Amino acid sequence: MAALEYYDIIDKPLMTEKSMSLTEEMKYEFYVHPKATKTQIKEAVEKMFDGVKVRKVNTMLTHPKKRQRRGFAAGKTVLKKKAIVALAPGSKDIELFPGL
Repeated sequence: MAALEYYDIIDKPLMTEKSMSLTEEMKYEFYVHPKATKTQIKEAVEKMFDGVKVRKVNTMLTHPKKRQRRGFAAGKTVLKKKAIVALAPGSKDIELFPGL
């Protein structure tokens, strides 16, 4: 497998009620590449957002769930990895919606 670049690691921000309440504590949730490590995630966030210093990264895997469509095709959902990124005190906030 080719080496992961920083723009390949962060898939998209996670927008839920819980994740939005975490922004008050300077914590942000992202969907990340399943093979990405914590240090790669930290470096990617610091490169993608100017003036951001990451203090801590927590990761978790959302395992595939079994799904069935109209009784015919059985399958599974996609394996996803989530990362909760805590920013250091004095760091700039991450603007998920710039201009708002």
